[in-house]
Amino acid sequence: MRLLIQRVNHADVKVDGETVGSIGKGFLVLVGVGQNDTREIADKYLKKMLGLRIFEDANGKTNLSLADVNGELLMVSQFTLYANCKKGNRPSFIEAGAPDQANELYEYMLKEAAKVVPVVQHGVFGADMKVSLENDGPFTVMLDESIL
Repeated sequence: MRLLIQRVNHADVKVDGETVGSIGKGFLVLVGVGQNDTREIADKYLKKMLGLRIFEDANGKTNLSLADVNGELLMVSQFTLYANCKKGNRPSFIEAGAPDQANELYEYMLKEAAKVVPVVQHGVFGADMKVSLENDGPFTVMLDESIL
């Protein structure tokens, strides 16, 4: 699994010109599911993501989590996080999870996140999406296999 987390002032995702998800201050998270990912692995990523202290406190130190700032969450499926560019110039995506498996884990993560985050928005799995954001900082964190 790979999560690309961007601290944002606001973000939205559109499909066919219509907004399907929109948040204010919080995290825009691009979610890539790999071939061997499971719910147990997804749980570890969610715990790490939701515990990240990357919002500034009153002293300007990154000490606050999403919950501490009443932040919102926008999660967008992004299989291209598994792009392998070792050979040639055309990326290979063979390490990405199969669509059915990836969608099941993506939906699972949305449901689990909604248990602890009051506002959870999302894109449409497999759709051509247009994502807009105002990155705050900018502050971007990649969570990958190294957290396991």
